[in-house]
Amino acid sequence: MAQLAGRGNIRKIRRTNGLVTRETRSISERRAGAVGDGQGRFGRMSAKRVLVTGGAGFIGSHVCDAYLKRGFEVTAVDDLSSGRLANLPDGVRFVELDIRSPELSTLFESTRFDLVNHHAAQIDVRISVEQPRHDASINLDGMLNVAGCAVRYGAERFVYVSSGGVVYGEPEDLPVPLRAEKLPLSPYGVSKLAGEHYLYCFRKVHGLEYAALRYSNVYGPRQDPHGEAGVVAIFSRRVAENQSLTVYGDGEQTRDYVFVGDVAEANMLVSDVELPDPASLDDVAFNVGTSEQTTVNELARTLIDIAGSTSEIVHAAERPGELRRSALDVSDIGKLGWEPRHTLREGLRKTYESIVGEAG
Repeated sequence: MAQLAGRGNIRKIRRTNGLVTRETRSISERRAGAVGDGQGRFGRMSAKRVLVTGGAGFIGSHVCDAYLKRGFEVTAVDDLSSGRLANLPDGVRFVELDIRSPELSTLFESTRFDLVNHHAAQIDVRISVEQPRHDASINLDGMLNVAGCAVRYGAERFVYVSSGGVVYGEPEDLPVPLRAEKLPLSPYGVSKLAGEHYLYCFRKVHGLEYAALRYSNVYGPRQDPHGEAGVVAIFSRRVAENQSLTVYGDGEQTRDYVFVGDVAEANMLVSDVELPDPASLDDVAFNVGTSEQTTVNELARTLIDIAGSTSEIVHAAERPGELRRSALDVSDIGKLGWEPRHTLREGLRKTYESIVGEAG
């Protein structure tokens, strides 16, 4: 067993039954054996064990943060293909593993998770178009491996991350209602929607409770500069150095940008809320966004203003196949008490300050 010490943390790496695990905990937490503050509406679930797949990633790591604060015992699984160990908060048990691996069953058998939160995915639309079998291998075969283990080893609930940006295709009505027609136009969208269908089947056949979260464009600290909302990370880095911002087309295309901290809170809500026995996919699905459209030009100008930057906006040729307008109707999850608490400017400021802090 090796030990890696740094920045006040102790990371233990051990191999047990073929699984490589790292425990990332602060020295004080190791002495006290703490896993969180146990406060809030999750008091009755404070001893629960949760698995977060993709837990070292941008969104997954924030979800790990939120579970820890509510007293959960948190295990993160990630193959580190895009996630980073530095994203993981103190107190999380980390297992480096591909979600398609048969060794995942060993982890479930030894830990018996009460709750599974599935964020691990192939998220690049362009890769899904070029390599649809690769996309399906991760987003379907991998998801089925995780869900199958959840059923086999008695997990009580499965939180699944779908995508509000792709499962609806080119919607006519904005913001897009939860029950709008679903006609995905990319293999990524197809695989994400198919995941919802599989879980609906698992609910009926195996009794596995689940909730599906259809995210809009998530942004915030720890963000990788890839994907639709990756533009926030890219622009933040460039305005910090007074470099020009490239905007494709006229910049009037819109997106629904939602702050990652608010998304983590949506995950907490559906982890504990009472869910019905669904009669359709939409009965246990929730759009997660702001219901507001923001143009790329507005996004760029706001970041330039926050940074006090001299960056200029430069327009390039429009990218073919890009959605013109996008926003999600979040009224369904709003009825359960969730709402986005960060304005765009507040969220962008936090993101910019985080990125500048990392660079410094």
